[in-house]
Amino acid sequence: MSERVRVRKTYKLYVGGAFPRSESGRTIAVTSPGGDLLAHVARASRKDLREAVRAARGAHQAWAGRTAYNRGQILYRLAEVVEGRAAQFVDELTSVGVVSADARRDVEAAVDGLIYWAGFADKIEILTGSVNPVAGSFLNLSQAIPLGVCGLSCPDDGGLAGITGQIGPALAAANSVVAVAGAPAALVMSTLGEAAATSDVPAGVLNLLTGEGAALLPWLADHEDVDLIDVTGAPPDLRADLEARAAENLKRVVATEGREDLNAARAFTEIKTVWHPARI
Repeated sequence: MSERVRVRKTYKLYVGGAFPRSESGRTIAVTSPGGDLLAHVARASRKDLREAVRAARGAHQAWAGRTAYNRGQILYRLAEVVEGRAAQFVDELTSVGVVSADARRDVEAAVDGLIYWAGFADKIEILTGSVNPVAGSFLNLSQAIPLGVCGLSCPDDGGLAGITGQIGPALAAANSVVAVAGAPAALVMSTLGEAAATSDVPAGVLNLLTGEGAALLPWLADHEDVDLIDVTGAPPDLRADLEARAAENLKRVVATEGREDLNAARAFTEIKTVWHPARI
């Protein structure tokens, strides 16, 4: 009996709740440290990025209109689906050179992080909003509101927790997301798209692009319908260019570094202050 030929998978993008090919038809070969072909992933183009931003903008209003409790439930469901695929994620991480024990810890951290932000979703407004003392018979309220569409530069080092560490606070704060990662992280990024598609995340709320950051991120910073860019995964030389581009269209630039704290959530919100005539 002849030896079985292993079928290599070709991953697609995750945009608008669907799995389109890159409009250019180009792919990236993901290889093991020894040079063995592991899979092909789609190489996103500028047009793919524009389509992802359009999908994110179209989905944002409905996502922000959900209750914070419901968004937390959906993030928790995503964590459940990721945990159900833990063995696959670990296998993908080890195939690109991550030590097995480190791969398991990384996947566990990703699940724990999503659960953290699921629990945080209905706390953000409580912790950041306030009733403000003012002179006169007025009620002055401050409320945290989402920015809108957030572009995320995810680390290319192959880790899953680094990706979910940026996605979690953005979604918990009621934003829609366009995230970009290159090889070797492209492998787990693509599988995360499959997990999102089989969870309760509404179509368009989370959009995942695989490709070359140097080619995609400047256009993400330039795009005037993107309200924030998180440069955590961008190399230092590219960060300066992204910041300069973002300044041209008054886009907020942050580097959350996957932190799990209130400041990471605040990075994805702005404060709206309302004055109400009332006797208090």
